[in-house]
This record gives sequence, structure tokens and C-alpha cells, in this order.
Amino acid sequence: MTPAPTAGGSYRQPGVVLTDHHFTVALDHARPDGERIDLYAREVVAAGKDPRPLPWLLYLEGGPGFGARRFIGRQAWLGRALEEYRVLLLDQRGTGRSTPVNRQTLPLRGTPARQADYLAHFRADSIVRDAETVRPLLTGGAPWTVLGQSFGGFCATHYLCAAPEGLTAALITGGLPPLEATAAEVYEAAYPRMERKNRAHYARYPMDVERARAVAAHLAGHPAVLPGGYRLTVEAFQSLGILLGVADGSHQLHYLLENAFVPTPAGPALSDGFLENVHAQLSFAGHPLYALVHEMIYAQDPLAPTGWAAEEVRAGHPRFDAAATLRGDGPLYFTGETVHPWHFDADPALAPLRETAELLAARTGWTPLYDPARLAANEVPVAAAVYHDDLYVDTAQSLATARAVRGLRTWVTDEFEHDGVRSGGPRVLDRLLALVRDEL
Repeated sequence: MTPAPTAGGSYRQPGVVLTDHHFTVALDHARPDGERIDLYAREVVAAGKDPRPLPWLLYLEGGPGFGARRFIGRQAWLGRALEEYRVLLLDQRGTGRSTPVNRQTLPLRGTPARQADYLAHFRADSIVRDAETVRPLLTGGAPWTVLGQSFGGFCATHYLCAAPEGLTAALITGGLPPLEATAAEVYEAAYPRMERKNRAHYARYPMDVERARAVAAHLAGHPAVLPGGYRLTVEAFQSLGILLGVADGSHQLHYLLENAFVPTPAGPALSDGFLENVHAQLSFAGHPLYALVHEMIYAQDPLAPTGWAAEEVRAGHPRFDAAATLRGDGPLYFTGETVHPWHFDADPALAPLRETAELLAARTGWTPLYDPARLAANEVPVAAAVYHDDLYVDTAQSLATARAVRGLRTWVTDEFEHDGVRSGGPRVLDRLLALVRDEL
């Protein structure tokens, strides 16, 4: 039996009233009487509104491995949602305040093998079962609307398969998953997108070609140690390409590069400011679960391990070979949205978890996350924002999924990048709500 939730006292920010909720759920929902873990969620209601008659909207953050965004007041899409909803910002299991997973907590599980067994319960199927455990405690059994950003959209798609009775509607932003593609197939589609993002960046900032090459050449002979001990190699520097998938990311990368070097008595050196800013972008200290489980969100074949798919596929895309690039005169290509074995050597937040990551990469016995037959018979109103040439989620694969979900309505746009629900905020949410209500 699930204990009743506990709620902290309500408190205020500008224009909103917040309430903390704490729950316990089964680690393995197939064993409800087994080990339990803690879940945290923050309820948000517009100031001056009686929350009792308001329908609930559950927000599932992108990732995997990120807690729900810590809004201040009515930022981004939240202000629009609060016009008609009581919003629940859920820290998915392993993130934020929900039994967090990191190098400090995982040793409590015991050996790396036990840690890997534990982390196998941190996919979309478990997150949806968590939501279904929480829902009746908050809504009295009434269904709610789910808003899923990126990986949160993967979870929302699984929700449509596993518990559609719990949903009034599903709103998905940049997060329609491939229903059957393997991790390797996902990354085969990702590297060409990354090439396009690199070309677009260098077309906008041609001076960055020499700047990026200069940094890479310096690191090839002198890997830098960032604050906290992160080892900045050429490959790690290339992974700054993850910035190229968000609205202002190309500009952020440009500003990083323009201040990379300073003169010193020993010659040009990477500046402390550059290294500090690079560390803020690359460190996994705040979201180690992303690195640990990133490839297993695509694992659905019981017989096939993910096997460091992004690393294996990269070998077939020579434009990302930094050593070959530096022998020639072409631009250095940045990578993004991929996790590699060397991440667990470079980052002190991940290094103690290297063996656990290897065991997860070799793991088999995965179960499918999506049911095409149930999606083809879907009766829940669904709307999805699909971003043209999205770096993080392949557009063609997303549209194939959209066609497979009965009644799903898409809004395909190049007005926003992957973070459109943040940068576009109220407009994106308003468009999706109109789609599920047939108001367009």
C-alpha cells in the first residue's frame, strides 16, 4: 500500500504559490512490496486562485537525468499553464530531490554490478509508473495533462502506451521518440545533423574556424585540467557542440572561443576564464544520470546491448576525427548529444562510476518501451512540437512516430530550436493546447 504523500508548507514567489510534495514509490514496480525510493515534486498555482477546481498538468523535464527546472515566479511556459492548470513539477527518479543518483550515493548500492541493476529501473517505464502512483494521491483519481520536454516527451509517449487512462491530453515538445530504432540507428542519424549544425555555426562565425583549431591543437599537446579536476582533452573540447542545439548556443560557443587564449611569460595559454566557462558547460556533476543511462533510453531489444553506440558510430564519420582535422586545414567539428567511454575518464563526477557504465553498456534483457498497436488505437488528444533539424531528436524519426500515433497533431517549426518550450515559452504551449482542442 502506498503511503499518503507529505506536503511541506506553502510558500510564495512573485505571482505563484508553491507547495512541496514528498512520496515513496517502489524501486521496481513489478515488486511493489520491495525496496522503496523517495520522489519529490513541486506544486505551482497562480497566486489568488483557488487550486481545488483546477485540473492538473504534470511536467516531465528533458534529459534523462535532469530534475524539473527551478522556475522563479511565472517564467517561460509556466505563466501560460497557470492560467488554467495546477502544475506539478516532478523530479524524476534519480534527479533533483528524488533519491538522487551520483558518485556519492551510488556506492550505497554496493558493487558496480548492483549499481547497474539498480539503474536499470531508471527508464521511461519506471518514471510513468511513478507518475501513476502519484496521480491518484493528488487528483483523487482524475486524469491529468502531461507536458513532456525532450526525454519527457519520450516518457509521455510511453504513458500513451502503458496508462492512457491516466491522461486527459499529452503535450510533447521536441520529444517524439523513435519507436523501434536502436541506439546505433539513432546516432547514425545524429552525426549528419551535427555536421549541419557545425557548418551553420562556421558560416555565422567564420573566425571561429581558426580559433577552434588553435584550441584543439593546444590541447592535443597539453590537455588542460579544469576546476574540480576535469581533464580537458581534444575530444572533451569537441563535445561543446552540445550548445549548437539550443536557441543561443552558437553565440555562446562563439563567445567562449573568442576569449580562449591569453599571453603569458611562457607563451599563449588557455585563460582561466575560458577554462572556468568550459567546465560549467561540460561537467556532469549536476546531472551524472544523463551520462549513465543516456544510451539505454533507446534499448528495446532483449538480446542487444547498447555497447557504447555513439562511440562506435563516430568512427564511421571521419569529419569528427580531430587528429585528422589538425593534419589538414579544415574546420574542427564539434560533437553533441552523445556519451562516450572517455567521459568517465575525463570527469571526476563520473570516474568512480566507469565500471558501472561499462556494465550498463553491455547489459541485455531490455524490454520494449513503446507499443505500436496501442499507439495506433490511441484515443488521448496529443499534440507535438517538432523542431526542424532538431540536434537532439531526429526530425524524420519524430515525424514517423507522429504518423504512428492515432490522432496526434504536429506543429513542425524552424522558429525554435530544441529548447523552444523555454525560449518560446507561452507561445509554444499555447499552440499545443490549441492543437489538442482543435482550435486551429
